Amino acid sequence: MESLARQPFETLLGGVAEAAPAPGGGSACACACALGAALVEMAAAIELGRPGSVLDAGLPVRLGALRKRALALAEEELSSYAPVLEARRLPEDDPSRASRLAAALEEASASPLAIAESAAEVAELGAEVTLVAAPAVRGDAAAGVTIAEAATAAAARLVEINVGSAEAAERALGAARRAAVARARTASG
Repeated sequence: MESLARQPFETLLGGVAEAAPAPGGGSACACACALGAALVEMAAAIELGRPGSVLDAGLPVRLGALRKRALALAEEELSSYAPVLEARRLPEDDPSRASRLAAALEEASASPLAIAESAAEVAELGAEVTLVAAPAVRGDAAAGVTIAEAATAAAARLVEINVGSAEAAERALGAARRAAVARARTASG
């Protein structure tokens, strides 16, 4: 399969819509995170070009790194759930089934957790940009924040469904709370 990042958008959407386990929710969340990061990155770069900008000059670089990380996580997600499906196919009376399924679910929660945490950071950085951006790009930054918040919430839900460790679930919910606070900040700014 061609890299998700290199596929035409219409092809990517068609792949997500297919009756197949991948690309699925995790990859979609990661792609949304990347899109949110790109919007905030653009708004930050434009804002930094304005005289007297108060933004940290390293913001576009950090957002670019988050965008690239999200795309890498989208690729990782393509195969992260396969061990869960394999474990579920084992006979009910197989003595290793329960432990293999638990381990596979734990592992499958790792990339959605990373997506949630990355997307929460995008939302937080986006709120910083939104609050100081010129009106011409404020809406773009705010859109990036909202997209990142949605990606965070959806990825956190995947962690919850996969029933990773209690620590992973708490971290994912914490990321979702951070993203919600960031979006709320943009609504008041």
